[in-house]
This record gives sequence, structure tokens and C-alpha cells, in this order.
Amino acid sequence: MRIKPALAAAVAAALVASCAATDSMVWSSTTDGSAPGTTEVLVTSTTSGPMPSTTTTTRLESEASWIDRMAGFIETQAEQGAFSGSALIGVDNEILWQFAAGLADRDENLPNQVDTLFNLGSMSKMFTAVAVLQLMEQGEISVDDTVAQVLPDYPNRAVAEEVTIRRLLTHTSGMGDTFTPEFAEDPNRYRSNADFLPLFVDQPPAFPPGTSVAYSNAGFVVLGMIIEQVSGRSYYNYVRDHVFGPTGMSRTDSYAVDDEVANLALGYTTKDFYGEDTGVMAENTPLMPGKGFAAGGGYSTCGDLFRFSTALLDHQLLSPQFTRELLEPRVDLAPGISQGYGFLIGVDDGSIGHTGGAPGICSFMSIYPESGYTVVVLSNSDNDCRQVLDFLRSDPPEQ
Repeated sequence: MRIKPALAAAVAAALVASCAATDSMVWSSTTDGSAPGTTEVLVTSTTSGPMPSTTTTTRLESEASWIDRMAGFIETQAEQGAFSGSALIGVDNEILWQFAAGLADRDENLPNQVDTLFNLGSMSKMFTAVAVLQLMEQGEISVDDTVAQVLPDYPNRAVAEEVTIRRLLTHTSGMGDTFTPEFAEDPNRYRSNADFLPLFVDQPPAFPPGTSVAYSNAGFVVLGMIIEQVSGRSYYNYVRDHVFGPTGMSRTDSYAVDDEVANLALGYTTKDFYGEDTGVMAENTPLMPGKGFAAGGGYSTCGDLFRFSTALLDHQLLSPQFTRELLEPRVDLAPGISQGYGFLIGVDDGSIGHTGGAPGICSFMSIYPESGYTVVVLSNSDNDCRQVLDFLRSDPPEQ
């Protein structure tokens, strides 16, 4: 059962009281002195009525304690210079805590803020999956349609005739990657799903489709092309109007690397394209696609992603039936982690969401449908979200 708004407000109130007592949520500085960390503890609804029962009070105290532990860990990482980015904890439609630290632009000395835009990496796959399920719900396509049925001119017939939409959504297609040595020659020139097609279209499946699992960015490029074919619109316009628009995600989009966008964090990395450490901190822009696409690279804020989480759980994007289809565990990826349709499913902690990682990108969102909690962490670094995710997995909210 999801937490009611009254309980959310009470948890927030308990957290505020805890913060006042411990002085743990205040302006703080990273150890390199580059930018202060900014914390907001927000209560957006209040309630009146009888005091909660002893059982409810115990739960409130427990949840406030968990929020304080989670927030405290992130703030400590920032104080130690180990977190540059933005973070949010919310429950149902209430934001309980937000935080930002580090620099969005090192040359201009511009700090990250709680509403800064960050590159999502592969987290954009969640939007692609929702778009595909919307077209299924409309009866336009079926999960067992082959690529050939939807894209009759797809050049690779071995893929077109054997790979289904289900296999694309669950990474069981046998298709490969988009980030090839050819891509590395001029990453910024890739600005649409079609631009990526030559990088993989001639490759045979690595295994008979449906017999194994291997993460595939190429498969999500094809899903983006399917969205375009069926809807008659560009991928970008479709998700803007049918995913971002209805949920109020007003700042989420796939911005080009040469767009002038306010309050957007540049990624910083010490890695080269192949993941080798260069020992030199630099902007990641030369390593990035020219524009995000169906497999990743869109931009969003913690607040917009929280709106997405709320809309998803409230069935504003898909009916209850198709939301269940989207989020049902389909194949095992790793111990405790299964693959749904474009979402990662935590078998042990009940979470749903996705991660995003690349040079200068380290982000994740974990949604806990049973308790209503959502945790969003976006970072413009190589690794700063990893320890936060490990901490969350070791200490998730109570279900």
C-alpha cells in the first residue's frame, strides 16, 4: 500500500524536527571549496486531526530515520568532495528533501542546483519503453510483432524476421551496441536514431534471439525507429507530447551538444572513449552523441523525474494493466536484479527504475511502489552516484 499524503507530510515534519535537533541538514561545503551544497527540506501539504497512533508514530520515526540516513550519506559524500550533482527523496507526490553540490560548469564556476539539468545516459530507456507500451495499449503494435512487421524495409533480414518488440525491450534480441570505434571517430555527428543505424545494422545477432540476454543500445535505437514509424512523428516529438508533456516534465528533452541551455550541467571525466583513465579532468562533450536518442542521452532534473515517477504509479501514462506489463520482471540480469520492459527491477527490495552511466555521467532513479518512495540521484561525474546507489541498496526504505 502506498503512503497517503497525510503520512507523507508527517514523515516530512518528523524529518524537519530531526534536522533541527541534529543540525545535519545545513549549508555545507565540498572539501575542494568549489561550491556549497544546498539542501531543501520541503513540506508541501499539512494536515490536521488526531495524533497518530503508537504504531503509526513508530513507522514515522523509522521512515524519518531512514531519510536522515540517506540524506546524511549524500551530504557527507559532498563534504568529502565525492559527490557533484543533485539528489531528491520524495514519497507519493511530496518532495521531502532535495540537495545539490559541486559545479555544473567548472570554467564559469557555476554551481549545481536542485533544478539543474543532467545527462541521463541510459535512464532515457524508461521513456522509450513507456512510449512503446502506449502504442501497444492503443492497439497499434503487439509485443510479439517482429521488426519486419513494423519496419518492413529494415535491411538486416535475420534481425527483422527473428527479433520481436518483446526481445528489444528485454535485451534478449542478440543485437549489439552503438558505441563502436566508428562512433568514436566523430561522436557529435550522431543526432537521430537513424544516424546510429549504420553502426550496427549489418551485424548478425550475437545469439539466437530470445535465448540469452545482453544489454543492447542498438535494440533501443530500433525501438525508437518503431515509435517513429507507428506514430508518424519523430521520436523526440512523440515523447515530448506523450510522456513529458502530460506529466509536467517541462525541462526534460534531448538537447543537442551545441544548444544553449540554461542551468545545464556539463559532464566531467578523466576517462577516454574506451574507459581508460587519462589522469586529466575534462569536459565529456567531445565523447557524447550530438543529441540524445532512444537508447539514452536525454536531459532531465530530479524534480522532473519525480513527476515521471508519480505519473507512472498514478497510471497517468499507462492504464493499470499496461503499467503492470511494463514493470513485470521478465529476465534475470544479475543476482537480485531483473529486466522488465525498459526498466530494471529490484527483486529483493521491490524497486523499479534505471541507471545511467558514461564518461561524466553517473545517475539513477529508484522507485519503491509499495511504500511510495522515490530516490533520484543525478551526477555530472564518472562515479559519484555509485556509492550512493550501493548505500541505498544496502539500506532501502521499508516496504
